[in-house]
Amino acid sequence: MANPRVLVALATYNEINNLPSLVDAIHSVLPDAELLIVDDNSPDGTGQWCDERAKTDTRLKCLHRPGKQGLGSATLSAMRFAFDGPYDLFVTIDADWSHDPQYLPTMVSATLDADVALGSRYCSGGKIEGWPLHRRVLSRWMNWLSGVALRLPVRDTSGAFRAYRIEALKKIDLDNIRSTGYSYLEEILWHLHHAGTKMVEVPITFRERRAGRSKINASEAVGKVSTLLRLYFFRK
Repeated sequence: MANPRVLVALATYNEINNLPSLVDAIHSVLPDAELLIVDDNSPDGTGQWCDERAKTDTRLKCLHRPGKQGLGSATLSAMRFAFDGPYDLFVTIDADWSHDPQYLPTMVSATLDADVALGSRYCSGGKIEGWPLHRRVLSRWMNWLSGVALRLPVRDTSGAFRAYRIEALKKIDLDNIRSTGYSYLEEILWHLHHAGTKMVEVPITFRERRAGRSKINASEAVGKVSTLLRLYFFRK
């Protein structure tokens, strides 16, 4: 894959204050990449902005959904879109600037020797900026729990900054992924690990979102624990 065809997917809900500058930043480092915005009927006009941008930029596409259905559901929809296109790599990045696009070329390059490249806060060189102590502790604890329960070969299992080879994603049946929220992040790694894919971690600096509110809530935390328990008791 000397010049891989890349699709970058962003799931959005009320990201009008973040998305325009992020799209420009992504294309500044990956000018040939196509972007797919999966918008869950954002009341702040995010979807409408995408449609206007797409009129003058053929690299951007927008998938509109009728309402908020969760990060996992949005990402799986984007993966199915990628399967039908001429792409070699599928990349996910948060739409709130917590993931810096400057790391994208490194992550794309990392897939030359791996099936999945993970932007990692917890490998050597990775770090977090802007989080209070309780969020750091909770995130560390959840990633430790995921590692113990699922025996995944990576330290950061809950980050959404990732680059997947399309051929690796096609080794698993997306219909078997039951998580619709943030817990899909661990579940898809579990399926990919059992499919024999090679994973690498790329150190990143994760930053608190620039604008807007976090989409993570108590129900997402409960869903994540439930997913870990389900996979633990039915793991191969």
